[in-house]
Amino acid sequence: MKFVDIHGTRLELQQIAGPADKAPLVFLHEGLGSVSLWTQRGRSWPHRVCEATGRAGIVYSRRGYGQSDAVPDVRGNGRLAPDYMHREAGEVLPALLDALGIARPVLLGHSDGASIALLHAARYPVTAAVVMAPHLMVEEIAVRAIAQATGAFETGGLRDKLARHHADVAGAFWQWNDVWLSAGFRSFDIRPDCHRISAPLLAIQGLGDEYGTMVQLDELARVAPQTMQLRLAECGHSPQRDQPEHTLEAVVAFLQPLR
Repeated sequence: MKFVDIHGTRLELQQIAGPADKAPLVFLHEGLGSVSLWTQRGRSWPHRVCEATGRAGIVYSRRGYGQSDAVPDVRGNGRLAPDYMHREAGEVLPALLDALGIARPVLLGHSDGASIALLHAARYPVTAAVVMAPHLMVEEIAVRAIAQATGAFETGGLRDKLARHHADVAGAFWQWNDVWLSAGFRSFDIRPDCHRISAPLLAIQGLGDEYGTMVQLDELARVAPQTMQLRLAECGHSPQRDQPEHTLEAVVAFLQPLR
């Protein structure tokens, strides 16, 4: 296990070796994700993507997730603000890339990580971005699903499942759950930011996504017309888990002409 210090916070990091002549992939996890959650259900999906695309890779856990430093008083003074994804995209991720000597990466994000990828690409140069189940704005379907997750964590088996992946499982869950269910987060809308993206984009979403509808992809294509889309049948919120082969094929084809 490796760590990197960013702004005084120790972040869990995994590096995947690859050639230096192509932009590396940087994997950005979902709201309850971590380095280890990318690797569940068999062989690491980031490793498969790096191997298939001939690129190096970086996988890291955001603060409060995985084995990264916890957030103190996560339900009090440490509670995430509604702009937490903007901060990750504009402060933490640039510092991490600078510390690793990475310029113009290929960002590959899932859910919250996809939104962070879009926000970063709107402000900084990237070679491309692959976004799976991105959130451009808050939909009622997401609020309902996250409210249901509260009960699953408190009285169901979700806590035990997540405990295998997070050193501070309660902190990881509540920092995500509390901000998404807060009144201040209802106005979250990154469509104006996405309008400024010039890099190539690939957006992937499952038709059975329990956290968002195809409106998310429609809106991204409207504000960033260069967006290529893949809409997957028999797929929920996690294309890399529900349809790994189709998702991998799309990523490889998208990145093939890019350095």
